[in-house]
Amino acid sequence: MVGGGGGRQRVATMLPYLVKTLRKESIKPSNRTLPSLRRTFSLYDQINLIDTVPEDQLRFQWYGDTGFTVNGVKYEGSLLVVENKLMTWAPNTFSEITPESLSVFKILRPVPEILILGCGRHIQPVSPQLRQFIRSTGMKLEAVDSRNAASTYNILNEEGRPVAAALLPYGVAS
Repeated sequence: MVGGGGGRQRVATMLPYLVKTLRKESIKPSNRTLPSLRRTFSLYDQINLIDTVPEDQLRFQWYGDTGFTVNGVKYEGSLLVVENKLMTWAPNTFSEITPESLSVFKILRPVPEILILGCGRHIQPVSPQLRQFIRSTGMKLEAVDSRNAASTYNILNEEGRPVAAALLPYGVAS
């Protein structure tokens, strides 16, 4: 291959520097900022190519014990996100999440492909009644802690998938 070796040599000489730099970075537990999920596929997955999303797309940027920051706006309490629309949501604890609290999905068309349920600080078992209700709407359910729920929503939304999220603040323990 003519002329193809120069780029590879440059990358090969930079790789040790990149690895050394990445090893020096420490992850601070107090940093609760969610990174952009549009990344290059690399060995270290550290190169952020695009840090912005279209204005009409919602993106969780931060989470905390009492709420979330979405597109630069801080929201306190639980949130329900459907079709890039954000609403406050009544449940304050996991036990308050019922088919009635998700009744908007009885009439919503088109139905999102998946509902990401942010359970607070820890994953909680979903009752058979709630699971059956969600299944009856035609959605799949993914119940995870709220930090991972926000990140998963960002990923699926940035991919253009029809997704909904119902999230309790991260500080909710049960």
